[in-house]
Amino acid sequence: MQFPNLSNIMDLMGKTLFDKIWDAHVVQQLENGPTQLYIDRHFIHEVTSPQAFEGLKKRGVKVFRPHQTFATCDHNTPTLNQEKPIADDSCRIPVETLAKNCTEHGISYFPLRHPSNGIVHVIGPEQGITQPGMTIVCGDSHTATHGAFGAIAFGIGTSEVEMVLATQTLLQNKPKQMRITVSGKLGKCVTPKDVILYIISRLGTSGGTGHFVEYAGEVFENMSMEGRMTVCNMSIEMGARGGFVAPDKTTFDYIKGRKYAPAPEAFEEAVAIWKQLYSDKDAKFDKEFTFRGEDIEPMITYGTDPGRGIAITGTIPQCDESGRKGLQYMGFTEGEKMLGKKVDYIFVGSCTNGRIEDFRAFAQYVKGKKKADGITVWLVPGSVEVEQKIKNEGIDKILTEAGFEIRQPGCSACLAMNEDKVPSGAYSLSTSNRNFEGRQGQWARTMLCSPTVAAAAAVTGVVTDPRS
Repeated sequence: MQFPNLSNIMDLMGKTLFDKIWDAHVVQQLENGPTQLYIDRHFIHEVTSPQAFEGLKKRGVKVFRPHQTFATCDHNTPTLNQEKPIADDSCRIPVETLAKNCTEHGISYFPLRHPSNGIVHVIGPEQGITQPGMTIVCGDSHTATHGAFGAIAFGIGTSEVEMVLATQTLLQNKPKQMRITVSGKLGKCVTPKDVILYIISRLGTSGGTGHFVEYAGEVFENMSMEGRMTVCNMSIEMGARGGFVAPDKTTFDYIKGRKYAPAPEAFEEAVAIWKQLYSDKDAKFDKEFTFRGEDIEPMITYGTDPGRGIAITGTIPQCDESGRKGLQYMGFTEGEKMLGKKVDYIFVGSCTNGRIEDFRAFAQYVKGKKKADGITVWLVPGSVEVEQKIKNEGIDKILTEAGFEIRQPGCSACLAMNEDKVPSGAYSLSTSNRNFEGRQGQWARTMLCSPTVAAAAAVTGVVTDPRS
């Protein structure tokens, strides 16, 4: 049987989008066990792949379909002086190991400063590797990002990375399904990041556990691909296995002409199939939630998990024991306003908000203004392509005039696995996806927000409402 088998999906009725993609990729259903699922795209990076390749070596196994695996270095990479050898051995060795493994197994690899290099979940879409109807995995929890294209995309563990490399399949239990509908329109300065932070604040960090989430409604239909990627990226932060949006004209227009997109002569044929990727009107979901776009304001977190979020003008609520522990770590108290809180560091980047749209928004706000004294700002593109667009569009000039500096691509201060670490006790306003204790550096204190909220703080030095 040839996979994926998407050609017959138009004959299905009463099916969710998830069902259609999943069923087209089933190799076999094990009796009283998991499903063997065919995997279309496999992304790897330097952190979770070395052990998998070592496992293959010990068993004398080669990569089964190397042309379906794509590799980049991003987590351990410096964001300054990438033209020089990586000084830190703990960062350099994994990068060198990835390059060696890819060469040995014939895997496409995008090294530092390669035109296609960048954060794995940024380069997949911008190179056209990510496409509707696919199953996509990576040894990284934020693989959910690729679901923005109408794909089943999720993170896997190192042993599963080895399984995919060896067989191009994966054993999985089918998750439950949830639909989140956001109707209406978004207000001034309200971004996709605010939408997902709002949803997580309402459902909590375990609200999506055991489910794949389909995002539907006017707000998502009118959202850019980059915005949809931001939303799907953070699905994992409410405990979901992944999140996705049904593909539409916005999706098709984004993919067309990219390096790994279907060739021009095959593109319309692909689109004809992709147009069938939607949930039928009579499809049933295990859970459904509905929110109004008009109720969402610019958001900010106050605690130590992404679910502890409030409107930027709001007041820190009464918390449970876990929440109070987080407040103690952050140095905040119940009943306080977040407005006016001191900010030491600002980070704009990551697989959540490291795309060109994010830097356009930041630059638009700070244009004609000046960076606040005493604040450190890291502006880190998600890829070499984003870095180049920043230059081509003159965004770098706007930022330079305002006192900011553009760094080189990488995961950077998202997770403290490289040189970009927030010092102990310092407050960081971050456009990344996690604010756990020590996430950005030992005893660093992180508040999550959108690039627009980050821009407002960058010119004032404190948490600021960008609408004011």
